[in-house]
Amino acid sequence: MKKKIAILGSTGSIGTQALDVVKQHHNKFEVVALSTNKNIELLAQQVDFFQPKYVGIVDYEKAEEFKRYKYTGLEVLSGRDSLVTLASLPDVDLVLVAVVGIAGLEPTMEAVKTGKNIALANKETLVVGGHLVMDAAKRSGSKIIPVDSEHSAIFQCLSGCTDPQIIKRIYLTASGGPFRNYSKERLKYATVDEALNHPNWKMGKKVTIDSATLMNKGFEVIEARWLFDLNIEQIDVIIHPQSIIHSMVEYVDGSIIAQMGRTDMRLPILYAFSWPERYESAMEDLDLLSMGPLTFEKPDTQRFPCLDLAYKAIEIGGTMPTVLNAADEVAIDKFLKKEISFAEIPLIIEEAMKSHEVIQNPGIDCILKIDKNVRKQLV
Repeated sequence: MKKKIAILGSTGSIGTQALDVVKQHHNKFEVVALSTNKNIELLAQQVDFFQPKYVGIVDYEKAEEFKRYKYTGLEVLSGRDSLVTLASLPDVDLVLVAVVGIAGLEPTMEAVKTGKNIALANKETLVVGGHLVMDAAKRSGSKIIPVDSEHSAIFQCLSGCTDPQIIKRIYLTASGGPFRNYSKERLKYATVDEALNHPNWKMGKKVTIDSATLMNKGFEVIEARWLFDLNIEQIDVIIHPQSIIHSMVEYVDGSIIAQMGRTDMRLPILYAFSWPERYESAMEDLDLLSMGPLTFEKPDTQRFPCLDLAYKAIEIGGTMPTVLNAADEVAIDKFLKKEISFAEIPLIIEEAMKSHEVIQNPGIDCILKIDKNVRKQLV
């Protein structure tokens, strides 16, 4: 029997690669639902090929415009609530959450409450609401399977580990991004085009800039804390420029287990879709003999302070990670519009964090309110 999948954010970078995985394994997976923010042209192409029963279009005007395609037997939903509806459809086995930003929180929570397994590619969900999502998953029996390459690696390295006490620490690897060798002075003049030129990965603009500032890795630290129920002291970040080792787990006996693979997001997507099984990949094998030496470095938080800001946010807890995330999104948007310099990104985030009065154990409504307020203050 085919696994029935809903893909939230099907027209984005992760969504399109996920559909490529489905295409390669059409005998294993069936697409039941797709969603987009406003890219209805690409959505229509996806509907033509995968024949889903439902689509969600967040932008109301684009949803109206989509009606011109006159599909029969296709239910078209609109608005942000459409994501929640698609995530909780009774005929869906697995929900891929690949929407960008805090918009992923509510549909993820709804899917978890119904006991569905989640292939999670949206960082913000766990960054701002990790305590809510993981508590709900424990109650419902839902499994959160990370799609992010680093967390997928940790998830795989922990396979068979039944006692969390034997985990000494985990290492999240980072490529170092396009500015790994830039001086602090040179970073002041880093351009948008330079920041978007990632040396190893093809990603969306937001996550590519986050990779350049190392905030991406900071978010991953917060995610890992919730995904694997670890203390923050057990989570280390290490620069690995080759991006061959995606992350590692060190056990109390001194053994370190690492997951290796090509820099291709279709690999962790396939693993998340096929879990708990493994399906044969159509991608080229990793050639160990031709990849050269593997090197590791300590991250430089003087040049890349966003990593420290993320550690500080999760140590403080409560609504502080929400502030971190919202301020980061605003700052990156300003940088992409060339309104601020690259070096100003962490300054904006730090100022937002300093001015915030933390609320501990926030619910969804509180998180969304804080997120909205921070954005309003910074715009």
